[in-house]
Amino acid sequence: MSDSDTTTESNCGGATTESTESTESESESKCGGTKTEAESDTTSKCGASSSKSDGESSSKCGGSSGGSKKEQTAEKVEATIEDFDGEPGQLVAVGLGPGRASEMTTLAKDTLREADHIVGYTTYIELLPDDIVEGADDLYSTPMCGEVSRTEEAVDRALAGNDVAIVGSGDPNVYALAGLALEILESKGATASMVEFDVVAGVPAAQSCAARLGAPLVNDTVTISLSDHLTSMPTIESRLHAAAKEGFTIAIYNPWSRKRRSNYEKCCEILLEHRAPDTPVGIVHGAGRDDEEVEIVELGDLPDLGETDLVDMTTTLLVGNEETYVWDDRMVTPRGYEQKYEY
Repeated sequence: MSDSDTTTESNCGGATTESTESTESESESKCGGTKTEAESDTTSKCGASSSKSDGESSSKCGGSSGGSKKEQTAEKVEATIEDFDGEPGQLVAVGLGPGRASEMTTLAKDTLREADHIVGYTTYIELLPDDIVEGADDLYSTPMCGEVSRTEEAVDRALAGNDVAIVGSGDPNVYALAGLALEILESKGATASMVEFDVVAGVPAAQSCAARLGAPLVNDTVTISLSDHLTSMPTIESRLHAAAKEGFTIAIYNPWSRKRRSNYEKCCEILLEHRAPDTPVGIVHGAGRDDEEVEIVELGDLPDLGETDLVDMTTTLLVGNEETYVWDDRMVTPRGYEQKYEY
């Protein structure tokens, strides 16, 4: 709800809409991120400037912060293991869960307190508890579409000898950056054991949203993202058809954005092709955040909700199967106990 960055790290309500807040100063890095809380001019061990710097500084990674989406997504991994001297540090992908500090795991909090550097998408950095932010030697964040650049920044910092945590909402293995970190490590000629790579699980969007709706996902479930940023729409449509006709409950991430209205509309069309209009659908918007909203609707009502504030990139949809029903304002998907036991 790590589930998504741009469209890959989700918060409890799916991938968050990335903010473009202004910063007091900008520093340059191949990773394309800006640092905040400027006070004094410092430089991190991998060459990127600290979040506590005042004025511009540059990273050996090169390149400037910001830039267009095309420029950022076209960046290539540059530094290799031969460019670093000394003993590598640790790199940990940490899932923050839904968004509230109270819903982070104890292991996640402890790991972040021990990290020298914390790297993440701007909105996720803002979700961190104050004591973790204040205790970090350096914070590094990038806005939307900076996932490749900031992940490489995290890898470079770890290869330079720092203990680094790269954070995302939800879980690092659900539409998030754990896999990308390993791919970048491999591309640099490094190994996961060389930097002591680890993953700290977080509560993913599907599960945290299900908890707010009752018990909709207690049987076989499929998760599908409607973002075609990394997966083609024909592939997404094929997966929707397969899941809908086989009776899975379906958790749908990244259902709507200003540039992807047609994806949502096509999803509704496919679901209604295979399921009855009165199939229950749970909608959780902004779970774990101040603007959280929870509603249970019928599948037939879903198309009209695309134009409302309820459905956006911070929303997760939980689509029931043919056995799912609503009881006392809770979604219930039977596990099958009623077929075997009397109660």
